[in-house]
Amino acid sequence: MFAETAVSPEPTRAQRKMLFQHLLLPIDGSDLSLRAFSMGLELAKTFDARVLALHVVPPFNSITYMAEILVAAELSYSKQAVQIATRYLDEAKKLAKAAVVPCECHYAFGERPHQAILEAVNEHHCDLIVMATHGWHGLNRLMLGSETQKVLLQSKVPVLVCR
Repeated sequence: MFAETAVSPEPTRAQRKMLFQHLLLPIDGSDLSLRAFSMGLELAKTFDARVLALHVVPPFNSITYMAEILVAAELSYSKQAVQIATRYLDEAKKLAKAAVVPCECHYAFGERPHQAILEAVNEHHCDLIVMATHGWHGLNRLMLGSETQKVLLQSKVPVLVCR
């Protein structure tokens, strides 16, 4: 005799929507972060969720020795950084639109990207973070540690790390 096994049906749309409703997808412009972003969009589509794309802009740091030059340099840096952030976020909007996923985009200035990410989770009530294993921070990453690792250690919501 053969025992009948019950096959669980595909989760309903309502059940999928209960899992995750608002995903935070940090991007830094690297290919790896854009791949993680695309993965996050696929998850959002599956869960019928919306996404928040976030780019954290490192602040202008310098040693003060000629105030007028530094003020001009900082202003120039800030303008360029905002233009770059806007370019990254425009790409995110384009990808989200193609995936038919509601997407809100923000950038934030912050010395510690992991803190900006965690603050955005709280501020925007995100329930899942999808991010890359690492960005392109080179020597800075080696000295300060991985921002992804810091998010993993401090996040109160689940974090999906993509390679």
